[in-house]
Amino acid sequence: MRNTFDWLRCCRTGAELMATVRFFAKKPSFTFTDLEFGAPLSALDGPCQRCYFFARHDAHSHYCRLCKTILAGASRFGILARKCLVVWSVVNELPPAFRDGSAWQKENIRGYYVHDQKHFLVMMHRRQIKTWLQDIALYYGAALKGVFQIFPTVGVGKELGMGEILCWAGHHEPGPPFKQLHVQFHSASYQVIKPSVRRRQGLLNFEISEFLNLLEMTEVFRALLRPEEQVQLFELLSLGDPKEEQFYWGRFLGQLNQEAKDMLSAWRIRQWPENRVKLLSELIDYAVLPDTR
Repeated sequence: MRNTFDWLRCCRTGAELMATVRFFAKKPSFTFTDLEFGAPLSALDGPCQRCYFFARHDAHSHYCRLCKTILAGASRFGILARKCLVVWSVVNELPPAFRDGSAWQKENIRGYYVHDQKHFLVMMHRRQIKTWLQDIALYYGAALKGVFQIFPTVGVGKELGMGEILCWAGHHEPGPPFKQLHVQFHSASYQVIKPSVRRRQGLLNFEISEFLNLLEMTEVFRALLRPEEQVQLFELLSLGDPKEEQFYWGRFLGQLNQEAKDMLSAWRIRQWPENRVKLLSELIDYAVLPDTR
């Protein structure tokens, strides 16, 4: 018989994943015995066209009762899910607050799923990740050890669904022993399939305190530079000709206020390696806007 994680693996989109985890969080005692097995596939009949396991809800539906409920929920979460990220976590042991559900009763949590004593999944708006990680480090950082794999719900190709991304995340998760709490950051969900690429670039593994510092820097960066100035800066830092960069650098600084100039000077951003600049640009969407703090 299927379990909850089997239904997560059926999800094609982030909206379906959110609808699924929210359904089982609200109905933890849901029993699959209420669903009938589907008929063998034939020209006139067959099982649910989504799970290919249970019977269709009625003669006019292509889906079983549960899949129909999930897809109806996904239709409401489409816009919200595209702004959310997924955290798939493996830890030494779940704290009691994670097991009894009290840790999930917060406004920034859009959905959660506890797999076993060492694994859990949580979904939230991407700009809430810093607040959530700060709470984790403050309340559980001394005892909790493991890895948080962070990836967005966007960036999934036509041949790849969120359920498959979850399977890849489980496949690549490190095993114990865990020495401390780490974050593995993926700017697109397909990167979960081959994390070695980002690992070689130095864009994958971070201690939780290091990742929080990066998010703090990104918030300052976003607060002091307007969006068009951010684009100009990244284009400028990507120039391959040092002479051309020097020429445009002076013109670029001339349009900035003094605070922005001091920030770029203190950071020595022109000496940053290419991968560090790339990471800063990837974290922009996860930084809290100044007027929303």
